[in-house]
Amino acid sequence: MNGYFVTGTDTNVGKTVACAYLMRLLDADYWKPIQSGLDGETDTEAVRRLTGLPPERFHLSAYELSAPLSPHEAARRDGVAISLEAITHPQTSRALIVEGAGGVLVPLTGEALMADLMKWLGLPVILVARTTLGTINHTLLSLEALRARDIGIAGVILNGEANEANRIAIETYGKVRIFAELPFLAPLNAETLDFVSRSSPVRTAFV
Repeated sequence: MNGYFVTGTDTNVGKTVACAYLMRLLDADYWKPIQSGLDGETDTEAVRRLTGLPPERFHLSAYELSAPLSPHEAARRDGVAISLEAITHPQTSRALIVEGAGGVLVPLTGEALMADLMKWLGLPVILVARTTLGTINHTLLSLEALRARDIGIAGVILNGEANEANRIAIETYGKVRIFAELPFLAPLNAETLDFVSRSSPVRTAFV
């Protein structure tokens, strides 16, 4: 399977926007294996809106959980038992962008973490991080957790107002490539994503 697993240093760091950006850049499909929170626009719906791509490019989640909480708690409240073995790659001839829920060590079950799902699916990881104060620590910790589990890291996407010092620190101390630096989209719609996709070139090749 060709593609990437997109995770973040925290919740609300811009994973969904990064996934939409990657879909456009790589002409890829999208899949959110575990969706927590069904009230309002889901992440899959947001990526569809941002990309304008047809429904067949978006694959059904293995688990849809009602509450916008960590998957282990949302599953407990719904009376659902998450199983990694029940989460299998959808069939596609395109690259697949897989969006995780929360960060690297978010719990899924009594034993499994999001990192275990990454390992199970076997795709290289793209880490999305903020550019603001605190991002160096959060990003380095996430990279360390991935490497401790022998999970392949493709690189980092930074989301927010440009901060050269933080970018250089993450590249240097994290020993990682930063693929792109995306500004906050305001408003968050297909037009601003299209503008950013054209005006924010990839800093290094995806592999």
